[in-house]
Amino acid sequence: MQLVTSLSLISILVQDQDAALEFYTDIMGLEKCLDITYAPGLRLVTVAPRRQRKPQLALAKPGIYHDEAWMQDVLRRMDPRNPWMFATNNCGETYEKLIARGVHFLQAPTRQLYGIEARFTDPDENMFALLEPFPEARSLCLARCIGTAA
Repeated sequence: MQLVTSLSLISILVQDQDAALEFYTDIMGLEKCLDITYAPGLRLVTVAPRRQRKPQLALAKPGIYHDEAWMQDVLRRMDPRNPWMFATNNCGETYEKLIARGVHFLQAPTRQLYGIEARFTDPDENMFALLEPFPEARSLCLARCIGTAA
């Protein structure tokens, strides 16, 4: 029996869901997937790259269940060295387009062992990376993801 069937949501903390939605759709080019208000202060907003259904980013605003102290504690414990990664076919070109749109980069495209990577933050200081994996890393990941030998 398979216990877990898929990874469906990755929550990131944002101060303003509307502003975050605008950043991820208008600037990053992602697509709004869900926008549901369950009750005052309880809204589920998700985005994902076009044609990708899972996982989605949940733009989570601490609300009725969390106070400012809780949010500050979470932010202190986050490790900025391990960002979420967005895949891209051309890191340099994507970097230039996002710079022109006002995205704040912490690291320009840099050659790593596994590909070309650039790191940036969103307006709420969540860290992300753009990754253009080298062909050998891409094929290894695909082989492992579908369960075949590389």
